[in-house]
Amino acid sequence: MRIADVLRTKGSTVATVEPGNTVTELLTVLAEHNVGALVVVGPDGTVVGIVSERDVVRRLRERGAELLSGTVAEIMTAAVVTCTPQDTVDNLTVLMTERRIRHVPVLVDGRLAGIVSIGDVVKSRISQLEEDHEHLQAYIAQG
Repeated sequence: MRIADVLRTKGSTVATVEPGNTVTELLTVLAEHNVGALVVVGPDGTVVGIVSERDVVRRLRERGAELLSGTVAEIMTAAVVTCTPQDTVDNLTVLMTERRIRHVPVLVDGRLAGIVSIGDVVKSRISQLEEDHEHLQAYIAQG
């Protein structure tokens, strides 16, 4: 199964934030979209980072309430791991596990085309296993 298949099922809408937005604004967007991470995009629409609830919590412990008036750029991860629609779910699973990341933006020609979470990957793997199971049962029943 490819990432394109996952995006076909879940959609390609991606909640984003800009590096200059405040952490308070970030939290508002996370809550509005009920997501755990946002892709950070520059003025030209290119991906410049990713920021998650965990980033906020970890920095909040270090900096306290003053963090809320700081910018997304101060807490985001700038070295973003990305994938393409042609990548396989299996390869992305390994990448997410090895890098200990939960959200991977999907890029097409350097432009944001979607995002895949660890939940999306698990859901797709379960779906594939169920499909394989049904095929095996049908094969055995024919025997």
